[in-house]
Amino acid sequence: MFASSNKHGTLWRGSFSAARAIESLLDPAAATALLFVVAALFGERFGPAYVIVGLVSFSLTFPGDFHLRDTARRMLRKTFTSWLLITAVLLAFGIASGYVHYFPREVVIAWLAGLPFVWLITRCAARMVLSQVMASEKHQRRAVVVGCNETGLRLARELAHDPFNGIAFAGFFDDRGRERLDGIGDSPILGNMSHLAEFTKEHSIDHIYVALPMASQPRILKLLDDLKDTTASIYFAPDIFVTDLIQGRLDHVGGMPVVAVCETPFTGFDGMVKRLSDIALSLLILILIAPVMLAVALAVKVSSPGPVIFRQRRYGLDGKEITVYKFRSMTTCDDGGDVPQATRGDRRVTPVGAVLRRTSLDELPQFINVLQGRMSIVGPRPHAVAHNETYRRLIKGYMVRHKVKPGITGWAQVCGYRGETDTIEKMVKRIEFDLQYLRTWSLSLDLWIIVKTVLLVVRDRNAY
Repeated sequence: MFASSNKHGTLWRGSFSAARAIESLLDPAAATALLFVVAALFGERFGPAYVIVGLVSFSLTFPGDFHLRDTARRMLRKTFTSWLLITAVLLAFGIASGYVHYFPREVVIAWLAGLPFVWLITRCAARMVLSQVMASEKHQRRAVVVGCNETGLRLARELAHDPFNGIAFAGFFDDRGRERLDGIGDSPILGNMSHLAEFTKEHSIDHIYVALPMASQPRILKLLDDLKDTTASIYFAPDIFVTDLIQGRLDHVGGMPVVAVCETPFTGFDGMVKRLSDIALSLLILILIAPVMLAVALAVKVSSPGPVIFRQRRYGLDGKEITVYKFRSMTTCDDGGDVPQATRGDRRVTPVGAVLRRTSLDELPQFINVLQGRMSIVGPRPHAVAHNETYRRLIKGYMVRHKVKPGITGWAQVCGYRGETDTIEKMVKRIEFDLQYLRTWSLSLDLWIIVKTVLLVVRDRNAY
């Protein structure tokens, strides 16, 4: 990918690889190093037991969940969820196997308690050092953008304002005059496209980003032919990237490259991780909440006539109908073509049902749906089929949320969009958060949503 052969490109290749390595290795290395430091402070010998735990902790945290471009808030969230995950897994394994008894309790407590602070310190230090290294002139690449359109302008902004990409944006090449270009501001126009090859050679341009419309194929081919006499790396930014991509990436069908425009995040290994985590968590939760579910079932049965479990048709993965279970909270079991949403003071809600809906206890049977493979613990909340048929005609991209299994809780719900969506604007915001979840999914994000759900259930006033 980075094929530039001049000195700037060579230096950048090394820095870029180092940055990627640091992102992957920082958390695992810090966790393992802290284990041995704590053991040394308590006078422990580095025997096989410590080596095994060090290897296990390294494998559990590799590759690290740290990214240089993370905001401070996201870094805090990722640190907390990573710490919670490794602590839960290590303690569960250690207690179940009895391996935890090979270590002094104070060593285990000190190591796990100090881990999030060490991660925060090393992550902040890495960001500070790498931003200075990449801003230095010897690590900077010079880049130009060909095509001053929406794609080119967006690309130029990303190149110019990212402190970790090590790129000095030189300007645009376009055949139009400045007076015909919108949104360019004071960015330099370096010439028309016929001047590009000569400019590249004279000014040691490292990277060229071609942002011309795909309809301009003859011009693009001519441009690439002119650039064969340079050593610059050339990238093509097709205008399909103006659209809102969901898991956009380059893939291959046989030997033919294709671009994913809208795809589920749960393909390959990520899909296996998601499913295994759903099975493990739902089994554990069902075992823990079995007494609660029995009590709720008895309360529903004796409080009002009707079935204990309410079954409703919802849209699941790929828009296929599934049956979702809930404890009945209303006097009716609506599942037809017109299903009114529950509103505050809804007369259909029973007294017991009001408590169940406010505390989300009515959702507990959906952990059975998770075991069945119909749902996931975290994902876009499923809507009634009648609501789907209404909103898919009103909201652009509404059905994209069905690229993943529906969830018991979701990103929209923990961000304030839980309960009644009495306006189209509220549903639009809910869909925006659902799609953001699809674009940015990670296991740590799932864990963070679960944590936020638990914290919100007690004080959430949007459910009724």
